[in-house]
Amino acid sequence: MVRFSNTVEIARPRGEVFAYLADLEHTPEWNWAITETRKVTPGPVGVGTVYEQSRSVPRRAAETLTVRRFGVGELLELDGTLASLPVHLTYEFRDSGGGTSVVNTVQITATGASRLLAGAAGKRIAAAVGENLAVLKRILEQGRHE
Repeated sequence: MVRFSNTVEIARPRGEVFAYLADLEHTPEWNWAITETRKVTPGPVGVGTVYEQSRSVPRRAAETLTVRRFGVGELLELDGTLASLPVHLTYEFRDSGGGTSVVNTVQITATGASRLLAGAAGKRIAAAVGENLAVLKRILEQGRHE
């Protein structure tokens, strides 16, 4: 299992940051490895909402993410696959000095040969996620999401 967390401070209100991140269709705007994300269940986003996305890196892959916990303005928890590996993603939102602190925790479960690859790539994956969160910060702080 590979597990890591990244924290980003965003100078925007918590509700705004949560609303943007909770709509996973925004993911390709800030995550360079994702080419498309679309919601496949009807209705508003909440527990049970399913998204399908296309990944281009490290290889082309179709992925599915399901919302498991949805605490408006506070918590977004997802289960699914990333690059064909089972993943559990958590985003926690807290008020922080006039802005929002977002803690993103990623837990990748790998077995067999993929366990060795995931373990070896863990630091690179964590760094790439940190870079993506920096892009998210720039987008939200510059108002390019509106």
